[in-house]
Amino acid sequence: MGILHMQPAREDRLLVTETLQGNQLSFQLLIERYQDRLFGLVRHYTKSAVEIEDIVQDTFIKAYRKLESFQHQSSFSTWIYRITVNTALDFLKRSGRNPVQSVEDPEMLGSTADGPNASGAGHLAAPDANLQREEIAQITQHVLAELPEIFRTVLVLREFEDLSYQEMAEVLSISIGTVESRLFRARARFKDALLRLYPEYGQTE
Repeated sequence: MGILHMQPAREDRLLVTETLQGNQLSFQLLIERYQDRLFGLVRHYTKSAVEIEDIVQDTFIKAYRKLESFQHQSSFSTWIYRITVNTALDFLKRSGRNPVQSVEDPEMLGSTADGPNASGAGHLAAPDANLQREEIAQITQHVLAELPEIFRTVLVLREFEDLSYQEMAEVLSISIGTVESRLFRARARFKDALLRLYPEYGQTE
């Protein structure tokens, strides 16, 4: 399931309306509703607790300032995710940690996923069952950190945040077709990086 659910969405719209009418408590309720999700999302971009706090706080400040522009054409959750992703990427650029590959547009690169490892169009490669969960998480984050931001973001939104293709398209302001293409290439890149960094994953019994 994605992040769009009818009842919470209706509650969000009511809280947004009440906030615009001057009820500060309603916006505080929105913060409490989404802060854990946003902290989890931002952790995929930086491991610094201080930086995570700054990015999430900046996201809510931007959301509050832009609230009048929220037209309810998408859910509030999709809207706040879009602000969060953009805020995190802007932070990386300002801090000089934005990888040069992030300027790549996969739709302009041609068929980059046609190599021998391009079969990773399904879910992310399953790690060895004997690895502990913490080790799996550490390896996954290490591999994600090797990917250009344009690919990392789609993987995070799909595999960790469980957004639907439609929600991803709204968050990233791209078409569903572009989401599918970018996600296919991102999964292939993830598998390539996984096998490069952890070649034991390519071993068969």
